[in-house]
Amino acid sequence: MTGRPPGAAVAGLASRIEAAATPGRRFVVGIAGSPGSGKTTLAVALVDHLNARRQGVAAHLPMDGFHLANDMLDRRGLRDRKGAIETFDGWGFVALLGRLRVETDHTIYAPSFRREVDEGIAGEIAIEPDVDIVVVEGNYLLVDRPPWAGVRSQLDAAWFCRTPEADREARLIDRHVRHGRTREAATTFAREVDGANALLVDASASRADLVVSGVTAEPGSVVPER
Repeated sequence: MTGRPPGAAVAGLASRIEAAATPGRRFVVGIAGSPGSGKTTLAVALVDHLNARRQGVAAHLPMDGFHLANDMLDRRGLRDRKGAIETFDGWGFVALLGRLRVETDHTIYAPSFRREVDEGIAGEIAIEPDVDIVVVEGNYLLVDRPPWAGVRSQLDAAWFCRTPEADREARLIDRHVRHGRTREAATTFAREVDGANALLVDASASRADLVVSGVTAEPGSVVPER
């Protein structure tokens, strides 16, 4: 997203999480969405808002930490498709979500992703025992194929962040340029790689409980829980 979501919209979504959470049980909400939809910015804003209300209650867990290492992608011939569903350790991600449910008496460490080095960083995220709310976000949370199909059952709530294609593409091109691609290469990658990934992600939106705008962060339409 460009900038931060409107404060009132974030406050409303944070209140929705707090109302749904059960005291004494860790609550996990997943925010899915296509590349450039704004899901990361929304997740960070939600966690910041929740922690401003009660320090340490919430943590952000991005799926991007489970990118395969660049060396592994090179060995598998996948480097030019980085970000596609097969370039992630899906089984490891699902396993970590399962740990969130049962391992609440000690810190759980998770990998982050640093765009400046284009690699995952092991153990950079700490989910402390007193964290009651975990906001998970990523492209493929709602995709209904193994191992990703195992994600939905680990979420107490699943949201889909939707943004018009033109806005998403513009964000992606700017992102790729900032991280070293020429504008021509950035445009090609945004359309041919990110665009192909978006088709798969958008097809999973029907598995969400709530559709949220990635432009305004306002709730959009509610779809039946599945």
